[in-house]
This record gives sequence, structure tokens and C-alpha cells, in this order.
Amino acid sequence: MQERQSLLRKIAAALILAPLAIVIIAFAVANRQIVTVSLDPFGSSAPAASLSLPLFAPIIVILIVGVLVGGTAAWLGQSKWRRTARRLEREAVDLRAKVDALQGAASEPGIIRREQNPPQRLKLRPPAR
Repeated sequence: MQERQSLLRKIAAALILAPLAIVIIAFAVANRQIVTVSLDPFGSSAPAASLSLPLFAPIIVILIVGVLVGGTAAWLGQSKWRRTARRLEREAVDLRAKVDALQGAASEPGIIRREQNPPQRLKLRPPAR
């Protein structure tokens, strides 16, 4: 079953990543013109810090930075749920150990002692109407 899921994940990844790679390559080929990226907000005619790159490069870099920032924000937002899952997993391990210990104690033969005087029976009154 695990191998089947692994194969399905690989197929799904290939079906998503192959068209995405084709689109990115086509975008890069279509946007090869050189642009100047200025990092100086005050000197527009002669910027102190600028780069001349193909148009696709800053766009792809901005896309990657956006994915990283979004992923980090999502990861930080889910910290409460990950902490809860770790705590519940520890509790489940402890409970499994207790159940195993109780099952081990129940399977061992023991001496059953009969009491001299059996306990009194519980007497219930009939329900009131």
C-alpha cells in the first residue's frame, strides 16, 4: 500500500511539475529583453545601485521570494497545531504502553480468592412515576 501511494505521488508530481517547467521556460524565452532594476529610489537618472538583467530573472526571483515568504508565514501559523499534534502523540504512546501493561497483567494466570462473605446485593427501588 505504501509503495502504491509513493508511486501515485510521483505520478502526480510529474503531472504538475512538467507543465509548470514548460510554462516557466516559455516565459523565460519570451521575456529575454534586458531591463535595468534600480535599487535607488532617489536617483532615477543615475541610480547608485542598479542591475541590468533579462526581464524574466527579476520576475522569477520575486516569485521564489514570494513562495518562501508565504511558506514561512503558513509554517509559523501552524505551529499551534504541530505542538498539539506532538502532545497528543506523546499521550497516545503513554496510553499504548499502559494498555500493553494491563493486557500483559491480565494474561498472566493469577490466584482467584473467594471472599468469605459475598458482598451484599444492591437493592434498587422501582422507578417513581
